[in-house]
Amino acid sequence: MEYVLTGNDIKKKFKDFTLDIPQLQIPRGFATALIGENGAGKTTLLNLLSGIRLDYQGQIRYFAEEAGIDDDGIRDRIGYTGPGNYHLSHWTVKQVEDANKLFFARFRPEDYRNLCRNLAIPMDAGKEVRNLSDGNRMKLMLAAVLSRDTELLILDEPASPLDPLMRDKLCDMIREYLASREGERSVFFSTHNVADMENVTDYAIIMEQGQIVEQGFVEDLKEKYVLVKGDAQYTEQAGSILVTQTRNRFGFEGVCLADRLNELAGMDIAVETPTLSQVCVAVMKAHSQLRF
Repeated sequence: MEYVLTGNDIKKKFKDFTLDIPQLQIPRGFATALIGENGAGKTTLLNLLSGIRLDYQGQIRYFAEEAGIDDDGIRDRIGYTGPGNYHLSHWTVKQVEDANKLFFARFRPEDYRNLCRNLAIPMDAGKEVRNLSDGNRMKLMLAAVLSRDTELLILDEPASPLDPLMRDKLCDMIREYLASREGERSVFFSTHNVADMENVTDYAIIMEQGQIVEQGFVEDLKEKYVLVKGDAQYTEQAGSILVTQTRNRFGFEGVCLADRLNELAGMDIAVETPTLSQVCVAVMKAHSQLRF
């Protein structure tokens, strides 16, 4: 297995929160989703990986060269989008293009203009970033970063401000990015919209309370966990075996580790393959501070 990014003993402490990741490995050539509830540490981790923050302990290395973020040429090979004021609010769409030409040697202006048109981004001469909707601001960020010749995209919640149609388009764009240079490009994105992004996710990393609590290729996770449904009379008995369980007066539904399925023998149950969303919610529930 080749990795586009590796990290060891990554720690970042705040007053009431600590990011603590002994080992991080992002597989090369795939789309990896970073999943977790609010406050799990996703944005903090992405800020460290993208070089926005450098005040951390540990080691982060990129590409086969095992280079750091400030080594020669590394930043130019990485594309990043994130929340907040990524572009100055008074810039126009044209000034965003001019800034990217200035900052990034691998920026392709013609690709940028084509993407802006294809994504229906308003290109009025005087239209400023602050006057764009949240969705159009995100589309503008995506147009800019996808107009660069990069090898790794780090995207912080790219789907959150987008409507369902544009989320589907985003999945297409990620697939096209990966396919354009088979096996050489990688995408690492965080998301709350697991169901919307599942069809473009190859590998998943689940975070809770500043730590990685589960990870793996999606198909492997769907073999590690199974979805179980059963009659009400077995609700209590099954509850101690399942990772998580929801109940009603007719029966129960829950996610179980496949290697514990034999402990449910003798119960009237049905077993199904879970979705990635169901696996993630189950794992998050098991580690969350929320009480269910």
